[in-house]
Amino acid sequence: MEWGRRRVSRGMLSLLALHTANEYYRLGWKPPITAGLLAANTVIYLRPSFVDSVIPTLNEVWFNPHLILKHKDLKRFLLSPFYHMDEAHLVYNMLSLLWKGIQLETAMGSAEFAAMVATLLGMSQGITLLLAKSLLFFDYEKAYFSQFSVGFSGVLFAMKVVLNSQSADYTSVHGLVVPSRHAAWVELILIQMFVPGVSFLGHLGGILAGILYLRLKNTYFGSDPVTIIFKGLADALSWPLRFAQGLFRRRRISGRGTVGRGQTRRSSSGVWRCEACTYDNHGVLSVCEMCGTARDGNGSSFHQWSSRQSQELPVDELRRRRLERFGS
Repeated sequence: MEWGRRRVSRGMLSLLALHTANEYYRLGWKPPITAGLLAANTVIYLRPSFVDSVIPTLNEVWFNPHLILKHKDLKRFLLSPFYHMDEAHLVYNMLSLLWKGIQLETAMGSAEFAAMVATLLGMSQGITLLLAKSLLFFDYEKAYFSQFSVGFSGVLFAMKVVLNSQSADYTSVHGLVVPSRHAAWVELILIQMFVPGVSFLGHLGGILAGILYLRLKNTYFGSDPVTIIFKGLADALSWPLRFAQGLFRRRRISGRGTVGRGQTRRSSSGVWRCEACTYDNHGVLSVCEMCGTARDGNGSSFHQWSSRQSQELPVDELRRRRLERFGS
């Protein structure tokens, strides 16, 4: 198989897209970071023409402890989680990311969730690297130190630990009902027993990264530095959108005015607010266009006088006057 060439979906990606669209359609707030991670992993796998020449091939990003330490290859260290072996590998991981990501991002907020994912990715990769290096002392070089692996599952195991950390419920792991807090450990063992070719150290590194993240978070008060950075980036990127929304939200002033509640009757823009109906009238008018109340402070008496006069007039005369006032 030539890992650098573009892939063609065999149908499973269509099911992933349908399931993702269905989940997001039911949500009031659409978690953007989860959607971005799903899109990034899928685009990297499919390698469409507009990114094919930009992103490295799979052979260039395999997570291999020996090559990473020998060449100080950060590309393998940072990018290997976003690459997948085949369509089934990608879809399984992305369905897991969809379920975990929606829950965590909705509870934490996008900035904190993005910071957590970045932290867990670095931690899980680093712990896996340390585990592989430490096993050299036990003569496990061939099995682990020279192992090649890719995929987002290490981060997903870490996310599972974080998601279930406060849960007192039970969950089903491949048919076994276990406490949710221990689900990651049970899944680690079952996958290693029944799924050939998986990275035991990668999954174990993810679990340990999740535990370490929770320990550090419990000892740190306030927003962590990574979250602060992501919040700053989010504010900077969303500033044009917020500026445009602010322009459209400003009250537009026209000849007919606007209606609203406020504390003052007059403003610096040449508009005065009727005390009776809160209609904003143009500054050149002395009578409210909406209810006929006078502009001076005694508007209520003028309005009451108009009401009494209207009650004394015949219906035809009242209709004629209203047509003269508003029908022109």
